[in-house]
Formats: sequence, structure tokens, C-alpha cells
Amino acid sequence: MSVAEESERAGKRRSRRAGKRAERSGQSGENPHLRVPYITRRIPSYDLVSEENLVRIEQAADRVLAEIGIEFREDPETVRLFREAGGEVTPLDEDRWNIRFQPGMIREILRTAPARFTQHARNPKNNVDIGGDAVVFAPSYGSPFVMDLDQGRRYGTIADFENLVKLAQASPWLHHSGGTICEPTDIPVNKRHLDMVYAHIRFSDRPFLGSITAPERAEDSIEMCRILFGTEFVDQHCVIMGNFNSTSPLVWDGVSTRGIRAYAAAGQGSIHLPFLLGGAVSPLTMAGAVAQCLAESMVGCALTQLVRPGAPAILAGFLSSMSLRSGSPTFGTPEPALGSLIMGQLARRLNIPLRCAGNFSTSKMPDGQAMQQSMMSMMSAVQGGANYILHSAGFLDGLLSMSYEKFVMDTDMCGALHAYMNGVEVNEETLGVEALAEKGPGEHLFGCAHTMRHYETAYWDSALNDDQTYETWSEQGSKDSMARANKRWKEILNTYEAPPLDENIDGALKDFIAGKKAAMADAWY
Repeated sequence: MSVAEESERAGKRRSRRAGKRAERSGQSGENPHLRVPYITRRIPSYDLVSEENLVRIEQAADRVLAEIGIEFREDPETVRLFREAGGEVTPLDEDRWNIRFQPGMIREILRTAPARFTQHARNPKNNVDIGGDAVVFAPSYGSPFVMDLDQGRRYGTIADFENLVKLAQASPWLHHSGGTICEPTDIPVNKRHLDMVYAHIRFSDRPFLGSITAPERAEDSIEMCRILFGTEFVDQHCVIMGNFNSTSPLVWDGVSTRGIRAYAAAGQGSIHLPFLLGGAVSPLTMAGAVAQCLAESMVGCALTQLVRPGAPAILAGFLSSMSLRSGSPTFGTPEPALGSLIMGQLARRLNIPLRCAGNFSTSKMPDGQAMQQSMMSMMSAVQGGANYILHSAGFLDGLLSMSYEKFVMDTDMCGALHAYMNGVEVNEETLGVEALAEKGPGEHLFGCAHTMRHYETAYWDSALNDDQTYETWSEQGSKDSMARANKRWKEILNTYEAPPLDENIDGALKDFIAGKKAAMADAWY
């Protein structure tokens, strides 16, 4: 038998095994031994820079806070909290203040922030831990456009939003429903948060993010969780989080800080994210960008502890490079990946959870560029020790577009990362000496007892890759990965079933949404 014939036969055997697993699990390519509510990493994180250089970065962040300060806008209550904590407040005008912080002050405030916490899901089996050795994958966030190979690029709608929530819920490789997976532009700006939070609740039973675009919308998100979980439970447990951006360089605006205070006062989690574009809103060099990122994010995290000590807070960094020829942001490049590794070291020194990186790409199609850039960025989060990885699925077009095809391509990659972070178990069984001894030298191991015990679980098996011979692939239509992904997301949506939701709770949520919408006129900007 030729090598090609043996390879083809082996490929057919793999296909049959994958099909049998799919029948049992309901998800092609799923290794049931890897499916978990969140990943417990069994590989070490990578320390990129030395202790001496970490100290230099921290000192640079302290200089920024002490000598330049952070500007706060339109939130006198936040200014009052920092002033009482020891910040040096300088009024700039009626609604703007500069606050400087002595070295070590912000770190001292952060001592009450939890190193690890649980975000509860309406299905307790899907509760996630965030911090320590726990890793949580969530879909991408914030794109105004969606795209697929059939309809091209277009503005997102609530139907797209719901579809993407369903795709996330159906994937065994994601752990969190995310937040604004795309902007549902067919719903008024001041009302769409209600529909988005409801979609997460109705079509997923995993944890999710709430609205952050206005303080009252943050309050609505929390109130919907009180309907879902009960007021007393929400007061004592984290059930929702908000993802807040600073206004770099060195500004926290009132919309963000008032939202942070709303989540913290309710005991809920918040992520504090500077979006830094090197050379535009941060130093062009990565060490300086990391120092600025640390300073801005620490201040956001510290605010939560002034409101309610012990409130969950996540340090975060969105580091991006720039094309110096055009001025356009670039994603999935090596320098921000290195910055994410350093952010991991800094977060561990602070003993606080980290969000960074994700499946980033500036490609306009779910093609080779998209996946090359995504892997560069995503691996930096995995190797750097990130705990909550937003943008794990669907990110395309520099975050302007959510791609249906790339969503399932990314979740497939997330499945591979499950196996990667599971590490290598070494014991008598896994060393497999008996497999070699059973038949002896020169004999294949296809039918030996050791192979039969492990053939279903030893390797992660892709739901999308084509590993057949060229001839078989050609005979089956020569479909590339984009075409296979297009077919795959449609199959998932066609077989999707929503997790059950108590009818009384569902009715109460719909009544709350209807009342809120009736109380205000539509606003489209």
C-alpha cells in the first residue's frame, strides 16, 4: 500500500471517528474531555522582561501619575473619592480636574481588589472564574458592521446580534457570552442596550457583559440581572461586568467613571481598558505604551475599591501599533504581542486579573492574513497569562466588522488552545511503553490496546480543517477554509436550541424592557 493510500485510509478513519464523536457531543470536532466552563491553565506563563525592567516600567507609570496626573471629566463624585483617598486635585474648569497620585498610592488602594473571583451564570454549570490560573474566552466586542460571504459587509442588526450570541452559546470552546458583539443599528441608541442584555439572557446561559454607554444604561443592565437572579443574590455575587475604556491619553471621562461606580456599588465586575495606538495616543515605543497602560488601568481599577472595597476589577490593556506610512492602526503585529506579555507580568505583581489581546486582525476577509495576525495576538494573551480574553472570536477589519466565518474559524482555534493550555501529562499510562512492547519493533500501533484506549481523547480534532489527501479534497469540491466556515456557521444556527428560561422571569424581563422603552423617545445618536 502506498503512503498516499495509507494516508487516505487513515483520513477516512479519522472522519468516521469525528462523526461518531459529533453524534455524541452535538459539536463536530469536540473532544469531550476538553470541554470545561473555563480553562485551568496547566502551562506556565512566560516572563519576558527582567525584574529590573519591570521595576523601571512601574516607576515610569508612577511618574506619569505623580508628575503629569490623570484628567477626570464631568464626575465630581469620582474626584471627591480620589481627593479623600489622598489625590492632589487641581481644577481645570467647571467640569474638568487633574488629579496627581503619589507613588504607591494607587497600588495601596488596589490591595482590596480580589485576585480571583467568580462571575455567575444563570446556569451554574457555566460559572466562570477570572484570575489566577483561570482563563476565559469571550467573543469580540463593539463592531458597527457585520459581514459574511453571502451578503458582504453591512451594518449590524439585532438579528445579527442574536445570531452571534447563538454561535457563542453553541461553541464548546467559548466560556462567556461577551457584550456588544455587534452594534444593532436598527434599534435606537438609547434603547438597544435593553435588547442586547435580553439577547444574552434569552439565547445563552453563560455569563455576559452589560451596557457601559451611559450610567443609566449600566443601571438598567444590573436591574435586569436582579430580575434574573434575585436582588439578594446580585448584591452578594458578581453576575455581570462592564467593559470601560479610558480616553487616552490620560483621561477618564464621566460616562466611564459613573458607569464604573454603578457596577462597583452593586458589587459587580468591571474591566478598565486603555485603547492605546502607538504614536497617536501613547508613546510610539512599546515600553512607554505599557507604562501608560498600567497607569490608566490601575486608576480605573482603584476607583472600584473606593466605591466598594472588594468589588471585582480587571486590569486591561489594548495595545496596538500603527502603520507609519498611512497612520492606520495595525493589529496582530509582534510589538503589541510583546507588550501583552509584559502586561501579564505586571498584573501578576499587582495580584489582580488581566484582560488583554485576542484574535486581532486588520484583514478585510477571513483569510490567511486574518488568521496569521490573530494567532500572533491570541498567543500573546495565552502565553502572557491573561485571565479574560475578549475578542476571542469574530474580530475582523480592525474591529470594525464582526465576521460570521471568522467567528467559527476563531472558535476552532480556541479549541486548539484548550488542548495547548492543558499541557502534557506524564505518567506510566501516557508514556505508552506498553504500546511499543505489545507488537514489538517494526509493527504499527493502530490496533494496540493503548491506542484504542486513547484514540478519542489524545488529540484535539478540528471541526473545520481539511486534513484529507489532495485528491479527496479536490473530488469534494476543493473548498477552502472560508467556504467551510460559511457552511459551518449556517449548520450551527440551523440546529441551535435556546437554553430554557423560566417563563415568569422571561415575562418580567419583557415587562421591564417595555416599560423602559415606553418612558423615553427614540434617540438615534
